[in-house]
Amino acid sequence: MTKELAQNAQKLIESSKNIIIIGHKNPDGDAVGSTLGLHFFLKNYGVESTVVLPNDFPDFLKWMPGVDTILNFEKQNSQSVSALENADLIFTLDFNSLSRVGEMQGILEKSDANFIMIDHHQQPDAYATVTYSDPSIGSTCEMVHHFIEGLGKTKLIDADIATLLYTGIMTDTGSFRFPSTTATTHKVIADLLNAGANNAEIHQNVYDANSMSRMKLLGIALDNLHILKEYNTAYITMSQEELDANNFKKGDTEGFVNYALSVTGIIFAVIFIENKQEKIVKMSLRSKGDFSVNEVARAYYNGGGHNNAAGGRSELSLEETVKQFISILPQYKEALTA
Repeated sequence: MTKELAQNAQKLIESSKNIIIIGHKNPDGDAVGSTLGLHFFLKNYGVESTVVLPNDFPDFLKWMPGVDTILNFEKQNSQSVSALENADLIFTLDFNSLSRVGEMQGILEKSDANFIMIDHHQQPDAYATVTYSDPSIGSTCEMVHHFIEGLGKTKLIDADIATLLYTGIMTDTGSFRFPSTTATTHKVIADLLNAGANNAEIHQNVYDANSMSRMKLLGIALDNLHILKEYNTAYITMSQEELDANNFKKGDTEGFVNYALSVTGIIFAVIFIENKQEKIVKMSLRSKGDFSVNEVARAYYNGGGHNNAAGGRSELSLEETVKQFISILPQYKEALTA
């Protein structure tokens, strides 16, 4: 983070009375970790703030410090609306387009508050007064650490902040195995461990607390795994009926797409998850090497993200979505088989 950006952000923080920190809809570990991590940092800095998230997040993240302080826009609507409407400074973390916040979008678009964006996704929108955007960094939590460094306040990182930021970095880098994991990432992790993050406990809380229903869903996902050898591509389907029959909860299918990507020879993997309530099929796309799933998600699925990890959605049926997906693969054959 540049010195100029840090100075501009510091001025806004110190001149604001009502600071709100928000993450994207369907928050993941990076969104929860970065928003709460920044919230606790500002508290140690002597500044009050409130975290507002568009909706609920997975149970496997609910052990994280401070989750009980979050306002859920969906469930605590009046409190959330009041907080957003009275804000004079709004941090937007782990997203770069106001379309990513669901029903909160209209309130944010009408707000007279200053905005500070901290995000690592590609092609950010130009809504923020201060934009700290870097797609080369593997997680927003790592960027929050750099933000704190830019303010010269790393001594304010306590064990709770370290735990929150570690969790977000760990989950968004695939436990440090994605290409976006750099030497700098590991230096940040070292700082967080020194500040009190318990890495073994964090890994156990996130990855070793599987419900029986989630394990059954994983079995179904693996049974629904299809390989398209001609394109070095694999995909998984999860129907609404399969989800309902196994007591699906938010976050239960997190990481399933990585099993498809782990198959020998596979470069491109997708999971299709039917959501009849929203009348869409949600998609998670993953890749290895130089193949950009961000480009595919933006071109066909009203989504985006990173070169090797992106999300999207389709308004077609599950069957039609899969057929349409297979139909676009020939145009990517050269990139997938080179």
